[in-house]
Amino acid sequence: MSQSYRLLIVEDNEDILLSFYDFFTSLDYSVKTATNGLDAVKILKDDSKGFDALITDLVMPNISGVGLIAMTRSQYPDMRIIAITGWGDQPGALASEADADLVLHKPVDLFKIEKILITLLTNTKAGK
Repeated sequence: MSQSYRLLIVEDNEDILLSFYDFFTSLDYSVKTATNGLDAVKILKDDSKGFDALITDLVMPNISGVGLIAMTRSQYPDMRIIAITGWGDQPGALASEADADLVLHKPVDLFKIEKILITLLTNTKAGK
């Protein structure tokens, strides 16, 4: 990867969060993490450099992933957003309504997410 992209990864399951962190940092991404939507909002607000992409779980304490996506999209309309869920189609439909670029169902293949992420980051989003 020629450019080091900045990612914010939000997941309330710490084991899953750690595997995402380890995977993406091993590929030279700059990664910050949060275990809930409220902490993610604070990180977004306090980080002066900004993020290229957000990867978020949908069902989390405090602020849900759907709420986080809606807030992120309104503040950072060009940020790429991937939502992940283990709760069937309803949260996925909500994430689509909140304008996530993509919704994936758990368990997820990290190599697949990275491929999708590169495509999202290197191509312009239609209509945005």
